[in-house]
This record gives sequence, C-alpha cells and structure tokens, in this order.
Amino acid sequence: MGKPGNTGIGRIIRAAIYSSQGLAAAWRHEAAFRQELVVTLVLLPAAMWLGQNALERVLLIGVCVLVLIVELLNSAIEAAIDRHGDEQHDLSGQAKDMGSAAVLFSLLLVALVWSAVALQRFFT
Repeated sequence: MGKPGNTGIGRIIRAAIYSSQGLAAAWRHEAAFRQELVVTLVLLPAAMWLGQNALERVLLIGVCVLVLIVELLNSAIEAAIDRHGDEQHDLSGQAKDMGSAAVLFSLLLVALVWSAVALQRFFT
C-alpha cells in the first residue's frame, strides 16, 4: 500500500520535484554525470544527422540516455553506501564496482550502436 495522501496529481508533482532534486544533486556532485550529459547533448545533433530513419535516431539517442540512467543509479548506490561510513567492507566495494561495471557496459553499448549505424550508413 502507498503512503496516505500520496495519490493523484499531488503524487505526480512530488515525484517530479524529487526527480529534479536528484538531477540537480547529480549535476552538483557527480563529475561523470556532468561529462556524460554534455557528451549526450553534443551527440544529439549528430544522431539526427547520422540516423537515416526514426528508428536509428531513437537508438542513437536512446543509448546515450541509457548511460545517464545507469550513471544516476550508480551514483545512488555509491551515495547509499557512503552514508554508512568510511569503514572498508568487501560487499560495499563489490556494490560500487558492480555499479561502475554497469556504467562501463552502457558506454560500450553506445560505442557498439553508434559504430553499427555509422558502418551501415557509410559502408553499405
């Protein structure tokens, strides 16, 4: 069951506020998020030019947005772990490393999709 009074348009407004606060925190505190967002904004016009149809454009833009999503989740994991203190724990390290690996895989997916679309456009 949801929280009392957490329904309708009020819930949607609160969710939007929390989301904007999360984005602002990521922008302020996470250099990787800032870098990936800037790269995404630079790649948007490139995606419109490189993609030859709507599906290709959505794929090119979508994988860039996926990197931002994964980075936000990775940052959330790191923040939750760091909240518990500075002591070293194997599980904390594993969780942070897995979040980092998820970001790596999302970046590799960007390289794969962009390469495939570019190869199809220029070499077929």
